[in-house]
Amino acid sequence: MSDLNNLNGKEEQSKNEEHSEKKLVENTSIESTESTDAKESETIEEDKTVHASASESDNDDHGLDEIDESNAEDAEDEGHKDRHTIELKAYDTMSLEALAIELERLLKNEKVQAIKTHVDAINNEFKDKFQALLDEKKEDFINEGGNEIDFYYSSPVQKRYKEAYNDYRKKRNEYYQNIEKNLKQNLADKLEIIEELKGLLNVEENINTTYKHFKELQERWKNTGPIPRDKYNNAWNSYHHHVEMFYDFLHLNRDLRDLDFKHNLDQKLKIIDRAEELAKDDNVLRAFRELQELHKMWKEELGPVQREYREEIWNKFKAATKTINDKRQVYFQEIDKVYEKNLETKLAIVEAIKAITAEHITSHNGWQKKIKEVEELREAFFNAGKVPIKENENTWAKFKDAVRTFNRRKNGFYKDLKKEQYTNLQKKLDLIKIAEDNKDSEDYEVTTPLMKKIQNDWKKIGHVPRKDSDKIWKRFKTACNFYFDKLHAKKNAANKEGLEAFTKKLELLDTLKNLKPFSDKDKGIEQIKEFTNQWKALGRVPNDKRYVEGKFNKAVDDLLSGLEMDKNEVEMIKFENKLDHMNTDDDNRDLDNERSFIRKKIDEVKGQINQLENNLQFFTNVDDDNPLVKEVHNNIKTHKESLELWENKLSKIKELY
Repeated sequence: MSDLNNLNGKEEQSKNEEHSEKKLVENTSIESTESTDAKESETIEEDKTVHASASESDNDDHGLDEIDESNAEDAEDEGHKDRHTIELKAYDTMSLEALAIELERLLKNEKVQAIKTHVDAINNEFKDKFQALLDEKKEDFINEGGNEIDFYYSSPVQKRYKEAYNDYRKKRNEYYQNIEKNLKQNLADKLEIIEELKGLLNVEENINTTYKHFKELQERWKNTGPIPRDKYNNAWNSYHHHVEMFYDFLHLNRDLRDLDFKHNLDQKLKIIDRAEELAKDDNVLRAFRELQELHKMWKEELGPVQREYREEIWNKFKAATKTINDKRQVYFQEIDKVYEKNLETKLAIVEAIKAITAEHITSHNGWQKKIKEVEELREAFFNAGKVPIKENENTWAKFKDAVRTFNRRKNGFYKDLKKEQYTNLQKKLDLIKIAEDNKDSEDYEVTTPLMKKIQNDWKKIGHVPRKDSDKIWKRFKTACNFYFDKLHAKKNAANKEGLEAFTKKLELLDTLKNLKPFSDKDKGIEQIKEFTNQWKALGRVPNDKRYVEGKFNKAVDDLLSGLEMDKNEVEMIKFENKLDHMNTDDDNRDLDNERSFIRKKIDEVKGQINQLENNLQFFTNVDDDNPLVKEVHNNIKTHKESLELWENKLSKIKELY
């Protein structure tokens, strides 16, 4: 290795000469996808045999394989390697809300392609913890008398987490869809460069021109963007093979070749020096990450060295790599020991929960104490740290089963104790619903007795859970007071206004009774309508004075009977007067009932007409003068006139809506 040491540090001349060369980047025409795939297959298959022995040797070393795989992954996207700098937090100790917040933070601050490991870990923790919470809620629901098929539970933190996770998946999918086309194009470009490298061996031109073309191809290779990770190693091996072949071809101009060899050797010696420094670094993870970068530089940025040095420097670099990887494996072995210790701790917690469950607890205070102990054990389980991956699922299942069994015993104890209180609570909630549903009602005759009854029912119901007592009493009292305050205010105002309206209506009724029969029909109808409008404008009278409305209607009917009018016309005028009394601002129920009644009558009349018309079919051989036939025709006519009247009434009442 003395020759290497002598060469170390003598790179100035070669570097200056190389940098003085003009660097060109040429655009290469791209063939179709089919031809590109074929070319890739042809190029890489051609070089498999050449690199077989080296590949087999490298594959024997797990550390090198891991570095190659990681660099291939990073080669697909430079942003992916940022994952090394993002902290992997103790997600197993985080609450559901903390996990949702951490996922949102990663999405906001980091590249989506760099957080897959973090998101997967967060997602696994969230699903496990939310499922445990869901199981507890379901158990409580069933123990309180609910049917399993009716169980449903959701929470704001679940919704928040789902939105963040769906956002992550959307961004991730969009990202990979966007880069897929570029990856394929870059692969095609690199395969084209390999083909051009092959062609350099057969051209007949000045060697300096060929060498310049070779340097341009190297620069193009370096500047070509990322390619699919599964193509990375094969593409590089093929490229590297043809670079070495070109250097062998340069024996006609050893100066150019040796200049490159010297530069590459100097740079690779520096990489080895740095790798040996990293082998002494106590931060093994940081050292391994930088080692990956060194391997990438070795492969991507530097070409071959003189053949007699190749194996020697590679073995030296590999030795430093092995030292770093061995330290890393020791580090992980120590972590595994910690994980095993965490496993012991968690299994001990599970056994402690089982022991508490097995105790004979017969009092409320006793159960409250044990509930607190189990809650502390649950927190200790979540804070105990990670366990070996192969044990994670089984440990979690044991923990959930232990907690579930404890909850079943606890719920069984409280089920009978709380059953009556929860029954009473439901009864009072039902009364609250009645009170709140009716507090705005203005049907005082119906609602007032109902509100008084539910107040008496409330007094007869026993105790409810203490945590609900004050809250439900306040709701019930507020609804009842609202209704009765409104009722008293309404009565006070209505009594005063109603008595005034009653007095004025008596005066108007006397005027109406003293009218003489109308000689002119149109003027009579007009005056009757005027009296009706005046009557309506006077307002409502107290309930015990409403008999005056009947007297007014009778007086109007008497006046209309004195007019020479069609029966249906008189009926419509009476109906319009009736609607005027019904159409009040504060109560539409009479109008609703009247509309329903009219629709029912219309259906009845239509049915009778259909029946009569069907009956006519039995008289196909009977003359129209037959008394029975004539009677049926007359009945049909009468019913159709009636139907027309009812439909006119329905049209009138619809105008009021």
